[in-house]
Amino acid sequence: MSRTSRSPFLLAGLMAGAGAIHLTVPRVFDGTVPRILPGTPRAWTYGSGVVELALAAGLVHPRTRTAAARATAGFFVAVFPANVQMALDWRHRPALPRAAALGRLPLQVPLVMWARKVARAEGASPR
Repeated sequence: MSRTSRSPFLLAGLMAGAGAIHLTVPRVFDGTVPRILPGTPRAWTYGSGVVELALAAGLVHPRTRTAAARATAGFFVAVFPANVQMALDWRHRPALPRAAALGRLPLQVPLVMWARKVARAEGASPR
């Protein structure tokens, strides 16, 4: 299997792992939910975990891969405010957690690009 053909599965693994973590240890993520959003932070944490698992499933299946990859790129953009919230909230924490929170911000760019690349590669391949 080539690196290109593994890419959707690696992205699906990342999404499935993130979704599982959101559902199993939600407390870690509740504080990153921007306060402006309605409802409870836990609902948003669980919701994002479910969406991540659904996107992972879509990335695995060839028929849904292009749409799921595009939706994954959009998801990465949509959760950026949570990463900003985390960076703001953690600015007074010790150096390592603060650096991790800040490091999440630029990480969104390659994640969006990766998802878009999967969508383009799948859209160009025969089914």
